[in-house]
Amino acid sequence: MNWYIHTIKNYFNFSGRARRKEYWMFSIISAVITLLLSIIDSLIGIQLLTSLYSLFVLIPNLSVSFRRIHDINKSAWWFLISFIPVIGAIVLLIFSFLPGTIGANKYGDDPKDTPAV
Repeated sequence: MNWYIHTIKNYFNFSGRARRKEYWMFSIISAVITLLLSIIDSLIGIQLLTSLYSLFVLIPNLSVSFRRIHDINKSAWWFLISFIPVIGAIVLLIFSFLPGTIGANKYGDDPKDTPAV
């Protein structure tokens, strides 16, 4: 849960690098929250909670994705590949599993060298 809160606190931080652990913990916790809110929405009969939550995590999701791409020493412009159906999602999924650059790169210091959250 600390990784999720850390990502929310870095809401508008699009620079620097994000470890795989930060990216995946945020993604998994966000998916679980979305699933729970979807169940509640289906019981209520409207899609209000899921929609509000999706809007709430839109910017943090983009920022952690950009920082994750930076961690493999690629420009965040690579995120635009997501607009290519299927292929874009596959490329970004592969990027999310790649290990980050060891040591500093042009986007910042190695996040593994800093203390864990």
